[in-house]
Amino acid sequence: MTWVEALILGIIQGLTEFLPVSSSGHLEIGNVLLGVQDSDNLLFAIVVHGATALSTIMVFRQEIIDIFRGVLQFTCNDSWKYAIKMIISLLPVMLIGLMFKDTIESFFTGNLLLVGSMLIVTSLLLLFSSFKKAHDGEVSYVGALVMGLAQAFAILPGISRSGATIATGLLLGFDKAKVTQFSFLMVLVPILGASLLQLKDYLELPDSTQSISGFALVVGFVAAFVSGYIACRWMLTIVRKGKLVYFAIYCGIAGIVAIVFS
Repeated sequence: MTWVEALILGIIQGLTEFLPVSSSGHLEIGNVLLGVQDSDNLLFAIVVHGATALSTIMVFRQEIIDIFRGVLQFTCNDSWKYAIKMIISLLPVMLIGLMFKDTIESFFTGNLLLVGSMLIVTSLLLLFSSFKKAHDGEVSYVGALVMGLAQAFAILPGISRSGATIATGLLLGFDKAKVTQFSFLMVLVPILGASLLQLKDYLELPDSTQSISGFALVVGFVAAFVSGYIACRWMLTIVRKGKLVYFAIYCGIAGIVAIVFS
């Protein structure tokens, strides 16, 4: 992977991790078009996912600090309730990730037909949620579990994690801003956990397959972090203004194009 390819894929990862258009689907399309090797994909995925996790922390740093402060008080306060909801949301993706790891990895083989089909599913989710009447409710415990199931479903390339979880929260009738914040924070642990598993797999590869340069990794990291930070802030505004229908149209078109080229 050259540094130019790393720059392009880093920007794609940063933007699409937070915008409801599927980062995994777009990275699969980008890898196919650029001809990036599998060994490069693995290490690069670790780096750019770490970058987008860091960008999430930067955007919500005050909220994260407040949650930790509340939890450390060891009383039944709002921070404890929020933390419990986040743990509940993690259970589906952790179980599926551990039980079906090899099956999941088999999906990421440049299968544009699968990516295109799942992009259309993302489009329909966004379309339905864009017509849902806004409410002011907090994310409930049951809602956290359902959003967690949506996140687990988003393991498939082409299903947008942010799109699936935010659309699910909106369809359940929760407040737009609170759903978006919860959606972005609930993914931090799965991203970091998946990155550690990917790092283990990468370290087990023969040295001859590890061809990506350090400079390309740095370029990819910076590109993913900067574009991710911008996209995360932008997404907060998009959801608040109810503009998800435009992304539904985009995902639908991208899905059709991917299917045609498959």
